[in-house]
Amino acid sequence: MVNPDADATTKPGSPHISRSDGDTWFGHPRQLARLFSTEAMERFGYYGMRALLTLYLTQHFLFSDQTTNGLYGGFTALVYLTPLIGGLLADRYLGSKKSVKFGAILMSLGYLVLCFGGPTAKPYAMVDGTRYEVVIDDAKQQYVIDGAQKLAIKGQEDGSVHLVAPDGAVARDIPKGGFTSDADRSDFYTGLMLVALAMVTIGNGFFKPNISTIVGTLYEQGDRRRDAGFTIFYMGINLGSLFSQILCPFLAVALGWWAGFGLAAIGMMISWALIQFAGEKLEGYGDPPPGQTKDRSLLIYIGALAAIPVGWFLFMNLMTSAPAAAGSGIVGYLLALPIMGKVLFFTFLLSVIGIPIWAYKVGNKVEFQMMVAAIVLIIFNVVFWTLFEQAGSSLTLFADRNTDLTVIGDWKMSAGQTQFFNAFFIVVLAPLTSIMWNALGRRGIEPSIPIKFAIALAGVGLGFLALVWGTAYAGPDFKVALWWLALLYLIHSMAELCISPVGLSMITKLSIVRVVGLMMGLWFLSISCAQYVAGVVAQFASVETVGGQVTNLKVSLETYAAVFETIGFISIGIAVVLLFVSPLIKRFMHGVQ
Repeated sequence: MVNPDADATTKPGSPHISRSDGDTWFGHPRQLARLFSTEAMERFGYYGMRALLTLYLTQHFLFSDQTTNGLYGGFTALVYLTPLIGGLLADRYLGSKKSVKFGAILMSLGYLVLCFGGPTAKPYAMVDGTRYEVVIDDAKQQYVIDGAQKLAIKGQEDGSVHLVAPDGAVARDIPKGGFTSDADRSDFYTGLMLVALAMVTIGNGFFKPNISTIVGTLYEQGDRRRDAGFTIFYMGINLGSLFSQILCPFLAVALGWWAGFGLAAIGMMISWALIQFAGEKLEGYGDPPPGQTKDRSLLIYIGALAAIPVGWFLFMNLMTSAPAAAGSGIVGYLLALPIMGKVLFFTFLLSVIGIPIWAYKVGNKVEFQMMVAAIVLIIFNVVFWTLFEQAGSSLTLFADRNTDLTVIGDWKMSAGQTQFFNAFFIVVLAPLTSIMWNALGRRGIEPSIPIKFAIALAGVGLGFLALVWGTAYAGPDFKVALWWLALLYLIHSMAELCISPVGLSMITKLSIVRVVGLMMGLWFLSISCAQYVAGVVAQFASVETVGGQVTNLKVSLETYAAVFETIGFISIGIAVVLLFVSPLIKRFMHGVQ
């Protein structure tokens, strides 16, 4: 309900005074509506781009699954890592509002640069050291051009390749390892694509942590509406992603990759405009910290732009790093990690060891035990997001290759649009889940935080096993019905609601006051590590492709089913372990709910 006297009551005297007693929106400060819309449009851009990225890398640049999944994992890892720096710079120098605007511009430009991918890469094959041109017809069948002959490429279950003549006879039987494929792609446009990804990650670092900070300043300390306000804000994330994951892939298929990425850029610019032209509506909120004698904004902006080549270098390193030699063990594996992998792994390892040691030295027994409980739950959090985030990589490729995307009649979805299921189920189920937790809480039987984490881990595993079950009903084209994939996303969405909303709250409740910020950083670092490891896990589901298309759909289906079954059972096993240790964790939490 809007107060007609809002102008007289809502202008703040300081950044910490709430306007909640004046102009309201669903009982919350009116500014929440603008921030809700800003976040929705930012997520519109990001998730629209993310729905296309894996397919763009495999179908336009014709990268192998190994390269695509590694690059995607590294990109999403940086998306969660850069907010640590962006939040720090906003707190000390820029203020949240300037940071959000700068981040929005940089992300929008990044999406815009992705529109310029150049010509599609041209595939070729190497057979026993000889290079052959490859062409692909409308049915996605690949052919080797051998002189005047056009030989169909048929991958076999044992890893060998048959080159089949038009009359159906096998012209050549190439043993495993004798056939490899790659593509001629422009170094310029490949580099430009990596620059665009670097711009998006850096821009996200400025935007993501600071839009939430502005929401927090709308409420005074102790305002009971704060949690509900953040819940409404969280819905903006899912509404934005819901529509973008339908529209951006649709435009990419109908008009070209440039149109899908272009729509993401437009969404991001709308997000910038909502803050840039807020005028008095956000006056006094998200301003730079007081007491600064010198404006360092320009220096920070220049530094951010100078960091773009660093992002490009990290992505190039991901693409060119050689895997560890067979039999080299865990040490060899760690030493062979790309630079980004080494930084993430060792930083996380030192944090989960060092922080409890510090807590033991400076805190009392209760504080130490609560910090240990938080660290343990953070480690389990890595497992959950590693598996959940297969959505943008291996599950998208599975949708493209081994899923019948027919919705009803002649209406089909594109592979990129399948990611919309998660956002749709979150929007539908989030209110119901909140009602359920409240009802259980009133009866004194709401599960503890460790139990919710265990349910989430079991759920993500069950989702994969449900899809594996569906592969048993694949048709003669080795494709499963779309609804098996939808079932996976339904189960995964239910699991997400058991862990995502409670994680950040858990950190603030269990951490020693002096290091809440550090622990929050560790929480995001854990998600960053999970994103990187998710790319590694997706690489195990890599299949042989030529020109971006698999050479044997049966082998592809069996490969995905085997990997999904393995990680499904592993996740459920880890959930059982957490259930067993949850009484001890709960005791270490000392009554925190």
